[in-house]
Amino acid sequence: MRVLHLYKDYAPVIGGIENHIGELARGLRGCGIDAQVLVTSTGRATERLTLDGVPVTKAGRLLSVSSAPLSLAYYPLLYQLERGVDIAHAHLPYPPGELGQLFLGRSRRFVVSYHSDIVRQKLLGALYSPFLWQVLRRAALISVASPAYIQTSPFLSAFPEKCRVIPYGLEVDDYAATPALEKAAAAWRKSYGNRPLLLFVGKLRHYKGLHVLLDAMHQIDAHLLVIGSGMMEQPWKQKTADEGLTAKVTFLGEASDADKLIAYHAADLFVLPSTNRAEAFGIVLTEAMAAGLPLISTELGSGTSFINRHEETGLVVPPEDAPALAAAINRLLHDAPLRKQIGAAAQARARAVFSKESMLTRMIALYQEALDT
Repeated sequence: MRVLHLYKDYAPVIGGIENHIGELARGLRGCGIDAQVLVTSTGRATERLTLDGVPVTKAGRLLSVSSAPLSLAYYPLLYQLERGVDIAHAHLPYPPGELGQLFLGRSRRFVVSYHSDIVRQKLLGALYSPFLWQVLRRAALISVASPAYIQTSPFLSAFPEKCRVIPYGLEVDDYAATPALEKAAAAWRKSYGNRPLLLFVGKLRHYKGLHVLLDAMHQIDAHLLVIGSGMMEQPWKQKTADEGLTAKVTFLGEASDADKLIAYHAADLFVLPSTNRAEAFGIVLTEAMAAGLPLISTELGSGTSFINRHEETGLVVPPEDAPALAAAINRLLHDAPLRKQIGAAAQARARAVFSKESMLTRMIALYQEALDT
């Protein structure tokens, strides 16, 4: 079986969808499927690479509009690469790529992974919606990471019969505790005075809600570690300084996978205070669960509450509500037995639902179902 993944970016660009496509492509090739990737380059030159065993074509980029790279080279490459392809697999949203598939696609079957509605760019969303309807009608099947998104998306709710729930998967065992990891985590805790540690991991974007967590920190006796970078980094650092929180909050910037793993095991709680449905899933929640961390997240009508079950794997609070967020954090910080119970349940759920093996099995079944229709 030959599969071509279509999106805007790929490694070394860091992001949830980019990381997911990499995991998926590598895993599929490990299962004997000829998986390739077509994306745009970060520069003007077109590149043909092999990254971790995956053939990747990066079409030269002209410019970006509302976070969507534009590349004229993308379209002839799409037409060329789809020759003899069984499955063209588009990862939405990337409007220029989906339009190319509509007009130039020639694979045997076309499937879609619907990662998120277009939430913030209202004008772009309005202009694109007629084409998106056509993309979803054309698709044989649609992969969605959580059942909640099928119900709450105005587009997916029109095609429930095409949707198949395939949660993002990870190598759960990679996050398990080891003696060396526990030693490193203890050193991290000591470096922060052995105070309770809260952890946030993610791109510092508008919808991540870190400003709400900073407001909540005034009511919390703990230290917050922030891993990630992005356009909101400087404004949120300034807010931290302006409100006298620098002794309680440390911005660590981008971190290596090894340091992130230490942070997951050093922390007492993982907090993802996202504010809207642009947080369609929250892969970092599954990483924290795999490490055995209790979760605090927000109710968005997206995949976050599919991952984090309230009172089972963590606590779920309303978005943009700093007092409720502080109360939930303080409740778990002050109840060590509950934290231990919830952390164990979170790790068990990660293993049962969010493993890479489960994701690959379900995705291959989706491809076969599409080919059989």
